[in-house]
Amino acid sequence: MIPVTSTSPTQIEIKPAPRPVEAVIQVPGSKSITNRALLLAALADGESVLENALFSEDSHWFSECLRHLGIEVESDSTQAQMRVQGKGGRFPVAEADLFVGNSGTTARFLVAAACLGQGTYRFDGVPRMRQRPIGPLLASLRLLGARFSFEGEPECFPLTVHAAGLRGGQTELDAAASSQYLTGLLMAVPYAAETVEIQLTGTLVSLPYIEMTLRMMADFGIVPDKAHYRKYLIPVGQKYCAQRYWIEPDASNATYFFAAAAVTGGKVRVPHLPAESLQGDVAFVDVLAQMGCEVTKTSDYIEVRGTGKLRGVDVDMNAISDTAQTLAAIAPFADSPVNIRNIGHIRHKETDRINAVVTELRRLGAQVEESAEGMTIYPSTLRPAAIETYDDHRMAMAFSVTGLASPGVTILNPGCTAKTFPDFFERFEGLYR
Repeated sequence: MIPVTSTSPTQIEIKPAPRPVEAVIQVPGSKSITNRALLLAALADGESVLENALFSEDSHWFSECLRHLGIEVESDSTQAQMRVQGKGGRFPVAEADLFVGNSGTTARFLVAAACLGQGTYRFDGVPRMRQRPIGPLLASLRLLGARFSFEGEPECFPLTVHAAGLRGGQTELDAAASSQYLTGLLMAVPYAAETVEIQLTGTLVSLPYIEMTLRMMADFGIVPDKAHYRKYLIPVGQKYCAQRYWIEPDASNATYFFAAAAVTGGKVRVPHLPAESLQGDVAFVDVLAQMGCEVTKTSDYIEVRGTGKLRGVDVDMNAISDTAQTLAAIAPFADSPVNIRNIGHIRHKETDRINAVVTELRRLGAQVEESAEGMTIYPSTLRPAAIETYDDHRMAMAFSVTGLASPGVTILNPGCTAKTFPDFFERFEGLYR
């Protein structure tokens, strides 16, 4: 059976699953790990080889920006491998124009890292990137000696980094809008002229991504001293070590396949995704367990088995907010309300993800209540609808899962999945075999 029908280059109709799905799905490498590893390798001295790297729009923009900064990145998509010639914290190019697309990791990580250079580096992105916040990161970098100028609105893209290295010292950071600010700072400041102390103000969101950053920095040879994730001390003189580094499958992108098992009463296994993953989003399967699914975690795979019935849940998804859309997409099929809370920061992602999800669920006929920090979704009988995706890869992938259990779901602009999962729909077909 053909699971997805491309009725035009701009839309795909999802066919309901004829039976409970049963599949082993290979998920490409993690975007979050790939882009962190690219920067850590670039800052190391010598050649690093990144295995199982993700080849997507986000990793493309990151690699291209590194090349424009004078870092050699050799990519082999057939082997899912990248070779990076690190320059020991230096960027050989004194002037560069850097386009980040709509990649938040590229924007936040490389603006911080570019401050280590000696030159003028101009950053820009798509119109949505010009709306996404970056001011708190710039404010923190200024306290370490960085300088910026702007072509349009202050504290927004497009911006220019007037780089002369970072002097170090003490700085403060408000990371309430994005954990990527702190990640960018942490990865760059080991190459400051002096020891750096980072004090957080406000609420830190998406804490597991900070744990990922710290573990990866340690893998590359630098261990910051942290005090309960509120204060970080990065002593001067540490250096990243070039190495061969294996990248886990993307846990965020695996959630769509786990949700498929849950909503159809089937079984899906994602190999090579370990229970002790670097990625906090593996905790999504714990939410599915609360909803009644059977979950198996091992050192080499995670498997979800649906039981044919989904219970409602009340869940704080701040730590795993990239999976909120996945849960929302299957929530109408639960036997009681699903309340998703403490995710207000996702309004500043590729789109306003709370409002976008609520709008599209209502288009499908679902009963939904929206709040500033989340949403409540009630058991609902859905109707056919064409789903707007807002150029947001996670909208397209999440609502594809809805289509497995409700006929007539059409995904508009399916190509937006190229941001982190270019062949998503091809792998999605594996659910029907």
